[in-house]
Amino acid sequence: MRGALGGPRVLLRRLREVMAEPVSAQERLDKIVVLIAANMVAEVCSVYVLRVDGRLELYATEGLKAESVHNTVLAADEGLVGLVSSEANPINLSEAQSHPAFSYRAETGEEIYHSFLGVPILRAGNTLGVLVVQNRARRTYSEEEEEALQTTAMVVAEMIASGELSAIARPGAPEPAARRPVHINGAALNDGIALGHVVLHEPRIVITNFIADDVNKEMKRLEAAIETMRSDLDVILERGEVPDAGEHRDVLEAYRMFAYDRGWQHRLSEAVMTGLTAEAAVERVQSDTRARMLRATDPYLRERLHDLDELSNRLMHQLLGQDYTPPRDRLPENAVIVARSMGPAALLEYDRKRLRGLVLEEGGPNSHVAIVARALGIPAVGEIANATGLADPGDPIIVDGATGDVHVRPSPDMEAAYVERVRLRARRQLQYLALRDKPCVTKDGVPVTLLLNAGLAVDLPHIEETGAAGIGLFRTELQFMVAATLPRTAEQFSLYRAVLDAAGDKPVTFRTLDIGGDKVLPYMRNEEEENPALGWRAIRLGLDRPGLLRSQIRALLRAAGGRVLKLMFPMIAAVEEFDEAKGLVERELTHLRRHGHKLPDRVEVGTMVEVPSLLYQLDELIERVDFLSVGSNDLLQFFYAADRGNKRVSARFDPLSAPMLRVFQAIVSKSDAKRKPVTLCGELASTPLGALALVAIGYRSLSVAPSAVGPVKAMLLELDAGKAGKLLGPLIDSPAASVPIRERLKAFAAEQGLQI
Repeated sequence: MRGALGGPRVLLRRLREVMAEPVSAQERLDKIVVLIAANMVAEVCSVYVLRVDGRLELYATEGLKAESVHNTVLAADEGLVGLVSSEANPINLSEAQSHPAFSYRAETGEEIYHSFLGVPILRAGNTLGVLVVQNRARRTYSEEEEEALQTTAMVVAEMIASGELSAIARPGAPEPAARRPVHINGAALNDGIALGHVVLHEPRIVITNFIADDVNKEMKRLEAAIETMRSDLDVILERGEVPDAGEHRDVLEAYRMFAYDRGWQHRLSEAVMTGLTAEAAVERVQSDTRARMLRATDPYLRERLHDLDELSNRLMHQLLGQDYTPPRDRLPENAVIVARSMGPAALLEYDRKRLRGLVLEEGGPNSHVAIVARALGIPAVGEIANATGLADPGDPIIVDGATGDVHVRPSPDMEAAYVERVRLRARRQLQYLALRDKPCVTKDGVPVTLLLNAGLAVDLPHIEETGAAGIGLFRTELQFMVAATLPRTAEQFSLYRAVLDAAGDKPVTFRTLDIGGDKVLPYMRNEEEENPALGWRAIRLGLDRPGLLRSQIRALLRAAGGRVLKLMFPMIAAVEEFDEAKGLVERELTHLRRHGHKLPDRVEVGTMVEVPSLLYQLDELIERVDFLSVGSNDLLQFFYAADRGNKRVSARFDPLSAPMLRVFQAIVSKSDAKRKPVTLCGELASTPLGALALVAIGYRSLSVAPSAVGPVKAMLLELDAGKAGKLLGPLIDSPAASVPIRERLKAFAAEQGLQI
């Protein structure tokens, strides 16, 4: 009788030898099934490979009829093999033919076999095929045997994933699914088309050595890495930067519990004892776990998958002696970032010159990372389930930011079609460019001012390129988010001066720091809050930390010496907050006068309208401000109590609904009555349909993403604003939800020949 663990180790050593032999893919696969059958004393060993058409094809067998290879094809849910594939779980039976899922295929000759053990061939949680052993005798395979087969399946998975088996597919038959083209539809975050290659935001470790030379040595490496990882986590949690109580603390403690989970460590140890390297053991355990949890219906379990993924990644980096956070300043050409989730600062860390697109598993159209993507002009798609598991680094990928389509490993025909679309878009951009110097006036003579949303030095050339009338929203926080340390007053001064110089005689409206929520500064202590979007952020933080706000105001006033300075405050919820913030501006003006600095010719102070409470203070507010700017993103979020970063609710409410349009209309009507300028600078204005609605209800100044200037301007030049107003007025006054306003506007645009 073999030693308890001798069998699997011998098998893995022999497998390594077979993998290194210079033979064809079919010969290699045939040798593998013979090895497995001999090692496990099984009369049958078969490899079924999942094809691009979703069916399972027998690619190699020892024990079944030789002529059934490449001729036996099962539906994805057919028989026990199909059940293993669809459930991504092993099935171990002493009498397979009595199982309700058993499917008899005469061409295989398997009717004489009774016992059955099938395991999924998994990679990154995705099923690539099924590995099966069978015996005539009625027996239940031991845990050791099941473990050995799972380990072997991992080696076979890499063989399939490499594309090696594509060469032995029958002529005309579908290829293996591992490298198949994948098409997924998600949420469109930013328009544009990107053709490039995948770069994982938190890349999976590529394992080159699966089979251990010394199991005891690998076990010691695993134990040492686990201990170091746990110590690091303990240090992070006990550092004193995290408050001691609250739900957030419970979450962090639960995360630490995963790291100390004995069951998890036991599964890792078992995988090493079968003959795997420590790295391969981590990969195998996590792939099995991911496959099961992706199929779970419990949302809590699915959320915990992220925790386990991160722990596994930490452990893998520990084993390889790599930093957990990979360098992002060196990208390949035409890089498309694929990530589970990402904060706005993380995107800014990448080399903009090489960045072509963004794909997220999480993140809605109004999330801050989506806004940054729009500011950078990067095509982006969100809500792509398991995006990081479907794509490997270097895979060709197409991102269609207009439709929300993502194509991983696209077919040549699909790629050619998109190349042509890119050419058409380029020609359209030339048409927009021809409109650059043309005044933005509607068909019936209504002038509309088109301004830019910006936030970085890279945005400044867009003023000239687009022919925009100026910058309607300069997000000053982006400079703070990309900096390693808090920007000094002199550094802020330099940026603000450069912005004003680039704009020339065109106006620039600076928004003071809007940090907090998901806009976290890496060098500032992050205050854990249960609801950060409604918490200590924006003007609230600035008024509580007046030194921070005053230094920024001072830099802005100095940079605008001899010019007009337009300054506005974010997230004002009460007129008293505006009065306090404006008081800081007056104090800084007094300070600069006293020290002989050149002052702006004129200072205009306004505020963002983003908090619904201001709707009931508009009369008092308008008396105090020089101008208003409507932030449609946050206003929509707070108006409907729908977190814009939560995909379950972010698209639930339409900004072109009657209630929301009534709000927008009330703001512009009261501002016009008091002769106070008002601009809408949210993302709604960056869509031609949204701009159409806003102009129809009275807005004459819109601040949009640089990429939106051309399409919005082209639409406005052909728009009869009077007709649009007559259409929209009665629709807004109708009972809420009684009329689908968006659809009516689309029909109107089609009748008028407007491109939306």
